[in-house]
Amino acid sequence: MSTYATQTRANVLASEIEQQILDREFAPGQLIGTIDSLRTRSGFARSTVAEAIRLLADRGLAEIRPGRGGGLFATAAGPMVRIRHTLLAVTDAPTSVAEAVAVREALEVLIDTEAATHRTPADIRDIKKLLARLTAAASRGTTEFLLANWDLHERIAQISPNQTASALYLSMTRFVREHAVAATHDEDPASAAAWLHVRVGTHEELVAAIIAGDVPRVKAAVDRHAGLLDTK
Repeated sequence: MSTYATQTRANVLASEIEQQILDREFAPGQLIGTIDSLRTRSGFARSTVAEAIRLLADRGLAEIRPGRGGGLFATAAGPMVRIRHTLLAVTDAPTSVAEAVAVREALEVLIDTEAATHRTPADIRDIKKLLARLTAAASRGTTEFLLANWDLHERIAQISPNQTASALYLSMTRFVREHAVAATHDEDPASAAAWLHVRVGTHEELVAAIIAGDVPRVKAAVDRHAGLLDTK
């Protein structure tokens, strides 16, 4: 098995356990499993399980306790930032994270309308690719969607010739990314799936408006984005 395949499967397993922790299926301090039990449960190789355990420990969602009675134990998910229908687990500074999101939202219409005015063929190619990744990520859950979402909006922000606005927007995005651990929808899975579907459609319209260079259409898409979505 290639190293890439092992890492990919480890990420899948880590994301599944991460979601269980965020959904409070494991209380802080509760045993999630040992390498052997997780291997049996998942069907993955020992090396894949070990890598998934390392990823969870690095994200601060679980800790490894060695020795007899040891294994992988859930930790507190950390501070949670609630932004409409999303719960964003962050390492610290939840108030600052929420404020950074608010600053980005205030800049969104400027960033996106300037992108519609100044986009180049290269910009269009890039945002089309990132939109395709965002669409695919929606089927893998809120955390994966959010990461792809940030990638798309960062690339849009790079189009703007307004260096001050672009730099502030990007710095706010990166601040949130540096502090975020994972995200989960705060309702049932069926509702989450439907909601992610709506979010994909909203981003498809925003990108189409930017590509068309239609500023009024971009403004309408941003209004819809702000009204329906929780973080960008």
